[in-house]
Amino acid sequence: MLGQKIVQIEWAGLQGQRPREAGCNSRLAIHGLYVRPGIAVITTDQGVSGFGWSRVSQSEAESLIGTPITDLYDAEGEGEPKYVPDVYRAIEYPVWDLVGQLTDKPVYALVGDYQGDGYTAPCYDTSLYIDDLHLTDHRAAADLIAAEAQEGIDQGHTTFKIKIGRGAMHMPLESGMQRDVMVIKAVRQTIGTEATILLDANNGYNLNLTKTVLVETVGDQVYWMEEAFHEDGQLYRNLKDWMAKHGIETLIADGEGGASANLLTWAEDGLIDVIQYDIFGYGFSRWLKLGQKLDTWGAQTAPHHYGGYYGNFATCHLKNGIQNFGFVEWDAAVVPGIDDSNYTIQDGQVQVPNRPGFGLTLDRQVYDSAVKDDGFIAKG
Repeated sequence: MLGQKIVQIEWAGLQGQRPREAGCNSRLAIHGLYVRPGIAVITTDQGVSGFGWSRVSQSEAESLIGTPITDLYDAEGEGEPKYVPDVYRAIEYPVWDLVGQLTDKPVYALVGDYQGDGYTAPCYDTSLYIDDLHLTDHRAAADLIAAEAQEGIDQGHTTFKIKIGRGAMHMPLESGMQRDVMVIKAVRQTIGTEATILLDANNGYNLNLTKTVLVETVGDQVYWMEEAFHEDGQLYRNLKDWMAKHGIETLIADGEGGASANLLTWAEDGLIDVIQYDIFGYGFSRWLKLGQKLDTWGAQTAPHHYGGYYGNFATCHLKNGIQNFGFVEWDAAVVPGIDDSNYTIQDGQVQVPNRPGFGLTLDRQVYDSAVKDDGFIAKG
């Protein structure tokens, strides 16, 4: 069934919209209302297609025409799971989806032991950005972010990531720190004691500011602190030792972007608990291999995903191949042309459909129009 070859690759950018505009983080301005995933469709000589996120160029696509599926989806050994080799990473998501179509299996069944219905993946609401800079009153600002958390609760979320670091650029340091702490406490009050809080400073803190916030919020049960400051082995060792002395069990998460080359060494040494390389930049197949290595170190897998839309769904499938999987980063959006209605969120878990590939449906009329407007078709 995999003895087919690629005869056509199409690419187009689709535009979708978030439920509300995403605001600032500690170092960047407003992120905006829209998402613009690039989507490639690959088709075989027997007329079977798969689609997924891709940045493939037209020249790359043309060079891949005629490639056998057995080259695109390679086994590492007898009984081992298969992977898309690095040389084909530009179209690896369409390849995984295509193999799912050809084998009539969801991707999660291709990468791990769990088969059949009822497959789920834990997720977090990543939408609690710094949306409050227009407000001068800290209490009003905290109430605004807490109200956004309530929207997430209404959508089925039980884990929430809060952007912090207002004092790094947007506000005076002391005032920004005070507001960060008030926001965290207001969100905790809204979501209750059983829900999970994650913090993300986007490198907007230093070591001492990180300690200050962790002390101020120790009763709020922060599960992880993400990108407190740019990765530094000495600072992380200091922080870890200080946390142990004070009985603070918050995990250290890092690796989203511009990560140090030493990141994995520090994870192996226990200085970083959660690795967050981007699901697209690092790649699905590479993540499968890395996640299994992180399992042996006791570190968590929690790929960064923001703004790419398709990663909401693809990351769910990754979980089945990795024991110590943390969360799917969920950046909610609606993208005309892609039907994701078979995915739902209940009690903090993404309910993943038992459908071939990544379980999404492409509206060819919408997609064909996008290809015509600003995309390309490569074929033999």
